[in-house]
Amino acid sequence: MPPCQICRGRRVLLDALRERDGQALSELEQALSGMTRFGVMKHLRVLAAAGLVTTRRDGRRKFHYLNAVPIRLIHDRWISRYAEPWAAALSDLKTRLESPMEKVFEIYIETTPERLWQAITDPEIRSKYHFGNRISSDWKPGGRFEMGHENAPGLLGEGENLEVDPPRRVVQSMVALWGEDVKSEGTSRITWEIEPVGDSCRLVVTHDQLRDGANDQLYGGWPMILSGLKTWLETGELLTTPGSLMYATPSESVRRPRPPAIRSSSATPTRARRRRASRATRMRWPVARSSPSCRPPSPGSPSTPISTR
Repeated sequence: MPPCQICRGRRVLLDALRERDGQALSELEQALSGMTRFGVMKHLRVLAAAGLVTTRRDGRRKFHYLNAVPIRLIHDRWISRYAEPWAAALSDLKTRLESPMEKVFEIYIETTPERLWQAITDPEIRSKYHFGNRISSDWKPGGRFEMGHENAPGLLGEGENLEVDPPRRVVQSMVALWGEDVKSEGTSRITWEIEPVGDSCRLVVTHDQLRDGANDQLYGGWPMILSGLKTWLETGELLTTPGSLMYATPSESVRRPRPPAIRSSSATPTRARRRRASRATRMRWPVARSSPSCRPPSPGSPSTPISTR
């Protein structure tokens, strides 16, 4: 066996004991499924001789434990206090770059699993909420799928159907092709999971196997896609989003104006009209109204005084 594989097997055993200490030989064999029982025993003897693993017997069974003291002694001896921050930073960087990232999106839609499955797999319906993109595939395990748009110069994405279980689950690998910056990200994985809940469905989309710090163009559009899917299934209408306008023509991007509301002649006046009428009333010059008792007498009446001039 090559030395690298030997070291890898021993690291796997140490990692297994780090996850759960005090395991028997039969349990540790599962961590190295491709190795015989005697090979695992040989690795454990080497680790015990180095002081990295200790054992304790309980009847006929022997349990193995990780001994962290020698590892700490190596750390204290070979890593100075000045190099420790750099070593910790580089170790954290290696972990972050090599650890995959996943994004999970969840939404509830008032529909049936069959209608939701059709909306996911039918190219015509898919284009109504997936930014106008069409997904063409035979929807069989191992089959290929392609994503494109009639106004795009080429394919926008491609991949393979890894699992297809209608109408519950579909898993696909995907390579984004709409730009060199996303194409360089490589292959990621998308999982659609449908769960009926009463008269609705719980849809969970998991986009994983992304490198940490991956381009957000790969997963940033999922909230708009799922919102458009919910709107289409529940109302039959299209939802305008920034993504849907990306490849839209000018005539498609202009929303149709709503028809004006029809108001009858007996309808109550609007607030603006009432405000204008109130302002005109306040600005009108006041006119004094005289009562009959205060009305001046007309000339020639008995009570009118006669001029002597």
